[in-house]
Amino acid sequence: MPDGDLYQPADPSPDAEQRRLAAVRRYSILDTPPDGVFDTIASLAARIFQAPMATVAIVDTDRVWFKATHGLDGVPQVGREPGLCASAILHDAPYAVSDALTDPRTAANSLVQGEPGVRFYAAAPITTESGERLGTVNVLDIRPREATDDQMAALKDLASLVMDELELRLSAMRTVAAERRMRTDAERLARTLQRTLLPPALPRVPGLSAAAAYHPASVDEVGGDFYDLFPLDDGRWAFFLGDVCGKGADAAALTSLTRYTLRAAAIYDPDPCTALANLDTVLKGEYQGDDPRYCTAVFGVLEPEDDGSFTVTLAGGGHPSALAVRADGGVEAVSTTGGQLIGLLPDPQFVQATTRLAPGEALLLYTDGLTEARTSDGTMLGEDGLALHLSAASLRGADGLLSIVDKLLTELGSGISDDTALLALAVPPLPTSPVQEDR
Repeated sequence: MPDGDLYQPADPSPDAEQRRLAAVRRYSILDTPPDGVFDTIASLAARIFQAPMATVAIVDTDRVWFKATHGLDGVPQVGREPGLCASAILHDAPYAVSDALTDPRTAANSLVQGEPGVRFYAAAPITTESGERLGTVNVLDIRPREATDDQMAALKDLASLVMDELELRLSAMRTVAAERRMRTDAERLARTLQRTLLPPALPRVPGLSAAAAYHPASVDEVGGDFYDLFPLDDGRWAFFLGDVCGKGADAAALTSLTRYTLRAAAIYDPDPCTALANLDTVLKGEYQGDDPRYCTAVFGVLEPEDDGSFTVTLAGGGHPSALAVRADGGVEAVSTTGGQLIGLLPDPQFVQATTRLAPGEALLLYTDGLTEARTSDGTMLGEDGLALHLSAASLRGADGLLSIVDKLLTELGSGISDDTALLALAVPPLPTSPVQEDR
């Protein structure tokens, strides 16, 4: 049994102590909550020695902190005094003192001179693979005694168990940290990729205000919602909004193909139904076999009129109808219901509708992540619920319309389970004449 002058250690060098303290910090064990594994180890140590007290101790810069205690309740830590734990970490082998009151190495320690009046002390260092001693597993008694070789060997094994548990926890922490870094990198990549799939800014349309927004349901997953607004050669403007199947990289590839196909189709022939039919042909040519890819979309053309209004021609393929917000506060669907999915069916039908946006009126296009959201009572918002919400709000241009929907999305909170893309087009109201103002 290690005892006496044969086991007097040399004072550690400052460099060695710095390496030891760095190891203590690396395992992030100090000041953590009680833990059943370490409590069990302390209890086993006391039982093996048939002693009233045992601890699992970590030696910090100026204190000895107890990760676990048995029979020493209410003492979370003690000062780093020489003689007991602080001296035991200087030993490579288990360390024992038969009578701490008469042993010059331990006699001055406060746990010996004061409560609980330690007489017998045994410790085994908790040692890392590279040799740093983090702390000790200790057994304490208030009466002088001897320890057997078997008891000291068991104490060494318990210290090894503590070290194994610390290694497991360090590995788990590193795994969690790596997963967090990967998740952060994935989120950053997803946000970057998502931005490339959407126009960085909408163009300025004379006589019209336009605004768009994208609300992802998950920050770490690329969605398939898309929108765009761009000029045609004849003074008209084309726009579209839609949603592709799936998530992630496959959805991103499909979104990119869909967006650029619709742009090219509009240059070739801006008729809304023809543009959707061209997209249908491209998707079927690109994705054949047992894994078809499809999307829903609304494609429209804006034609400015001499009175400041716009004629809007829309075609829909499996997509929710756009909502027109009228100057008097009424909301009506510009119905393209009946239009079928794009890229999936042998001979899909697309439905066309025409409306007029007068000054002070607006058009809202959206993906079904909005209308399929659940309200506080668990019911689906639906087109009627969205229309009711818009009719009760005060409309102020495209940005104002999106602000109304943004507020609604915030209120829906966890009821939203899918991405939502929004495109608002609004015709500013005519300026009020001075005579009208006097009246």
